[in-house]
Amino acid sequence: MATTEQSFVNKLWDFFCSLKLTLFLLFSLALTSIIGTILPQGAIPPEYIAEISPTKFQIYSKLGFFDMYHSWWFITLLYVFSLNLVCCSIKRLPHVFKFISEPTLVLGEGTRNSHPLKKELKYSASIEKGKERLVQFLHKEFSAPVITELNNEFHLFAQKTAWCRLGVYVVHFSILVIFVGAIIGSLAGYKGYVAIVEGTSVKSFDGKNGQKMPLGFEVLCEKFNVEFYPTGAPKEFRSILTILENGKPVDGFSKVKVIVNEPLTYKGITFYQSSYGQANEGGAHTITATPRNGGTTEKFVVREGEPKTLKDGTTFAVMEATQEVRPFAPGFSGPAARVQITRKGAEPQVFVVFKNYPDVNAARGDAMVLGYEGTDAKQYTGLQVAKDPGVWVVWLGCALMVIGISVAFFMSHKRVWVVVSNGHIRMYGNASKNQAAFSMQFDELSAKFLELKI
Repeated sequence: MATTEQSFVNKLWDFFCSLKLTLFLLFSLALTSIIGTILPQGAIPPEYIAEISPTKFQIYSKLGFFDMYHSWWFITLLYVFSLNLVCCSIKRLPHVFKFISEPTLVLGEGTRNSHPLKKELKYSASIEKGKERLVQFLHKEFSAPVITELNNEFHLFAQKTAWCRLGVYVVHFSILVIFVGAIIGSLAGYKGYVAIVEGTSVKSFDGKNGQKMPLGFEVLCEKFNVEFYPTGAPKEFRSILTILENGKPVDGFSKVKVIVNEPLTYKGITFYQSSYGQANEGGAHTITATPRNGGTTEKFVVREGEPKTLKDGTTFAVMEATQEVRPFAPGFSGPAARVQITRKGAEPQVFVVFKNYPDVNAARGDAMVLGYEGTDAKQYTGLQVAKDPGVWVVWLGCALMVIGISVAFFMSHKRVWVVVSNGHIRMYGNASKNQAAFSMQFDELSAKFLELKI
């Protein structure tokens, strides 16, 4: 029974130390990350829901594809991958550490004959004198040697950057640190959204499932504006924000410009520019009506959906309005309103009236020419709110990964042996990687070695 249990433990240990498992997990994480990049995460836009079938939507939802990085199976993959890294490191690290701390100080005859890098020098001085000169030479040109005497021979061993063999384990550790930072952010952090109308402030935001969460301070939107390309696409939209504590601006956080990729961070909470729009509440629109054949222009201050009747009995209502019509009507710019007009005995008609293009408004040919003078409605800025206390742990892991990769790929463990015996001095060299580059360095060392007068 004990043998069976031991066999099972060994198989389980070998499974978690397997390189095949590492490759499978890396492939799985890469594949699932692609899914998380393609599919929308978090709040699903209605447009996307309308594009896919209800069956697909249910399957994706049950599999957690819309919140993939918090799904149980993705977290499981990370845990198994972490366990795999730990097991691999535990299995191989003692051997590597022993290789570094207990290097081969003496080369056997078989190893000497098969060594690709070697040089030989004859000498006439005593062994003691030759050994002293060689110690000085190696210490100056390469590294301080360790001297071993065996069978009337002196073996000098010197090495450089032996610790670079631990670079891969620094990479392993950095991955674990990144995972820890991600877990901290997932458990102690949050994401949400808040819309702030110009001139107003908020003390809370909409968290998960629309739940109101307090900020602990106030965020005031001083002003919001947007710029457009000639094509009508938004060029830049920016918010001017002020942080308030007890109703007073905080030093250094007054009238801060927030644009895409330039967020505002205060007390660990970051506000990202996300969206914008026109506030619905409190917006009144000014519509003018001028008789085509001449007469007095009437002005009407109306709210969206509120009907008004003209002198000739025609009824109109503002359906919607925008401060910038360019994205919706290329070639035009400025404020505009969509108006529904109903003449006596006729079907309702819907058309757009512009503030900056009265000639376009008049070109419709109606008896009453409608115009749009604008609105007192304010715009709102949409901000993504995020707090991630694990972000600095993640950055630490990233820094360790850069260091580990640099050490693992761009540094090598270089070793040189010098054997002094029977009137001959033989030098051998080896490097853990980039043997071609070390061969050039060994040739330079050999040239100086051959110039020694011993």
